[in-house]
Amino acid sequence: MASTPKRALELLIAAPRGFCAGVDRAIRIVELAIEKYGAPVYVRHEIVHNKFVVDTLRAKGAIFVEELDEVPDGVPVVFSAHGVPKAVPAKAAERGLSYLDATCPLVSKVHRQAERLVASGRHIVFIGHAGHPEVIGTFGQVPEGSMTLIETVADVAKFEPRDPNILSFLTQTTLSVDDTAEVVAALQAKYPAIQAPRGEDICYATSNRQAAIKAIAGACDAVLVIGAPNSSNSLRLVEVAERQGIPAQLIQRASELDWGFLDGVKTLGITAGASAPEQLVRELIDRLAERFDVTEREVETTQETIAFKLPRGLEAAA
Repeated sequence: MASTPKRALELLIAAPRGFCAGVDRAIRIVELAIEKYGAPVYVRHEIVHNKFVVDTLRAKGAIFVEELDEVPDGVPVVFSAHGVPKAVPAKAAERGLSYLDATCPLVSKVHRQAERLVASGRHIVFIGHAGHPEVIGTFGQVPEGSMTLIETVADVAKFEPRDPNILSFLTQTTLSVDDTAEVVAALQAKYPAIQAPRGEDICYATSNRQAAIKAIAGACDAVLVIGAPNSSNSLRLVEVAERQGIPAQLIQRASELDWGFLDGVKTLGITAGASAPEQLVRELIDRLAERFDVTEREVETTQETIAFKLPRGLEAAA
């Protein structure tokens, strides 16, 4: 008996997607540290927010911990791409630990801006998500009380600074471009003298991935985003699609796919957060091809050519 023909499914694959330069660099730092020092190499916090990446590095000899206290004496430690408070490297140095800082250079740039602003007597309004490692790391660059966290337009309405004439704002690098613009507009309307950062704090990769999903969402019946539930930039991609009125779901791997989500879907958009490897995109497409007659079309909105240098001491090992 002839088998039932597969239903056609067109895939619109957003580009850019997946790994950014900061994630590439952070993963390479852990790999090169293992090559140089031998296993185990300790990593404070997930190097990037992706279980597949973390498990792969763990298999190579990385041990992931949440606090420096869990790192034994005499072994190297790597700080994650999200950045750490100043107290962490200071404590590592105090203990004589050799450490490698895998903080994304674009996050480090925000750290240095925060330091300069506070040194010049400014109070910083920091737009970000409470509890995110990047926010904790940035707050840890400056004295307590010199920054205020704002998450929403409603927070702006409640915010009453001691001196509105010395305000500056900075932002987390992985926010929604549209949501952040609304919060910034509310701040500038309430405090016209507030000082903006010299350049855009939301990183190029976050902006590019959101623009890419916007470009395809209107032509899709649904969107799948590959990324971790604790990945800020991945969650923002789901929100961007939903804001266009398109159903969207976040999955970590193809095995999490809810087939019911694809009922009636003829055109499916696919993207991946900045910490999700391309391997997981291909895994999803292969899984879809088992049930559907799949056609693929990549829609590229911009090309990314940025690369970041490795820390001194690892360049020779690369």
